[in-house]
Amino acid sequence: MTKKPKYNLFLDESCHLQNDRSSVMSIGFIKVPDDDYEQIKNELKAIKRKHGINHEYKWNTCSNTKRNFYIELIDYFFNSPLAFRTIVVKYKELLDHDQFNQGSHDNFYYKMIYFLLNNQWINPPLAEYRVFLDIKDTRGRDKIAKIHEVFENLHYGSSPFKHFQHIRSHESEFIQLADFFIGAVTYKSRGLPDQPGASPIKVFIVEYLEQKSGYSLDEGTEPWEEKFNIFDHQPRKTR
Repeated sequence: MTKKPKYNLFLDESCHLQNDRSSVMSIGFIKVPDDDYEQIKNELKAIKRKHGINHEYKWNTCSNTKRNFYIELIDYFFNSPLAFRTIVVKYKELLDHDQFNQGSHDNFYYKMIYFLLNNQWINPPLAEYRVFLDIKDTRGRDKIAKIHEVFENLHYGSSPFKHFQHIRSHESEFIQLADFFIGAVTYKSRGLPDQPGASPIKVFIVEYLEQKSGYSLDEGTEPWEEKFNIFDHQPRKTR
């Protein structure tokens, strides 16, 4: 019997709260082959040490003094076995939770997790996955239990998603990378690079990611794109 490949998925979110000031939300993951996990983790740490970074890096704290670090980080990703996928929800204020989500933003959140993971791009029946989510609030345990239940029911008790766990972003190089990429996609999708006072370093990172990926970060990619996959979701406008 052929051994199923195993992957680790590290999930993060941006502007995911219902009533924040952003009209865009994103949720995505970094996909890590289990066989390469330790090597890639150590190589990412080495890149940070090379550039004098001994702490967690985040999109919200991007600094022009770290430009060479961001370039090397992005180059490393595109030359590695890592992959990235995100769902971008535009016009969040148009979401009709009463009609489509039983009146609950949390239900919509679970749907986004479902569509993010249960996608032909990662071929769930052909592999096994462990899923790690960044801790966002005190209700994390309940959310994980619900997500696990959804996938077990979907796959009649034989879900390829074998393990769900919350971790803190400072403990994971991959959560930090997911935050960095999701932040860039959300930034472009909000139209912020074109606004007065836009951050020069964030604009540079967006443009460099677009150059490396071959896609505009505020548009969806081809559905079968395997390296840097963006699904552009726009709620239906009310009539």
